[in-house]
Amino acid sequence: MLPFPDSRWLVPFDDSFRHDRAPTEPPPGSPDEQALEEELERLTERLEKLQRRFRADGRRALLVIVQALDAAGKDGTIRAVLRGLDPAGCQVTSFGVPSKEELDHDFLWRCVHHLPPRGVIGVFNRSWYEEVLAVRVHPQFLGPQRIEVPEDPEELWAWRLQAIREQELHLSRSGTLVLKLWLKVGKEEQRKRLLARLEDPDRNWKFNARDVEERKHWDDYHEAFEQALRATSRPWAPWYCVPADDKDYMRVQVARLLVDALELLDPRYPDLDDAERAERSALRKALRA
Repeated sequence: MLPFPDSRWLVPFDDSFRHDRAPTEPPPGSPDEQALEEELERLTERLEKLQRRFRADGRRALLVIVQALDAAGKDGTIRAVLRGLDPAGCQVTSFGVPSKEELDHDFLWRCVHHLPPRGVIGVFNRSWYEEVLAVRVHPQFLGPQRIEVPEDPEELWAWRLQAIREQELHLSRSGTLVLKLWLKVGKEEQRKRLLARLEDPDRNWKFNARDVEERKHWDDYHEAFEQALRATSRPWAPWYCVPADDKDYMRVQVARLLVDALELLDPRYPDLDDAERAERSALRKALRA
């Protein structure tokens, strides 16, 4: 089993997680904005150096799953944290409404196609967890999937959560470290951000009227998140519930988790054997000549 970062935001593995006890604001005494920006700069520089070794090492993959309610800052956080990485060793996949082809397969299928290969950092902006979050809150979404739903719908969610656990265990055993982040925004902070999108012409394009409609299901979504995190936060694929009301603080926490994860994996540049060293020595002499 691959090592995972320790953090105050780690969701315990003992089914004790409660969404109403998880904060949305930074803890008292947190650094100010300038200090957070400087820390993020330091962490992204460290992440860039680790990624070089990680790609050259090529023994492991890193999959980061980012889940959140609307306006929690997923896109901006992904951009801010990954800004210095080599695109050849990093891939970001966003999942929206399933296509017809995706609906013709099991619910894991569309995400499996985008899993990162060894040596690559992959980020899922939403993921297979939508099937136990959005679909659980809106069970009418099951209609287009054309599956047999048990008389007790709770059985379906239990089956899917079990499938996710087993899939993530398989990934861990196969060399992929899976880190899962719930960027937890408060209801009042979300209201302010949605309103800002409406009032700022340069941000109107980000506004979706459905986001306001979804606020009516706030409690349902939090209950679904709680059930999902309880059922799937495991040592082979831990969840981290990161406060999202302060974007600078959130981004630092996310960057630190990625840096800690790569440092635990301890990627190294490949060693050359004697024959390879001799070959390169001869090539150096030829090029110098």
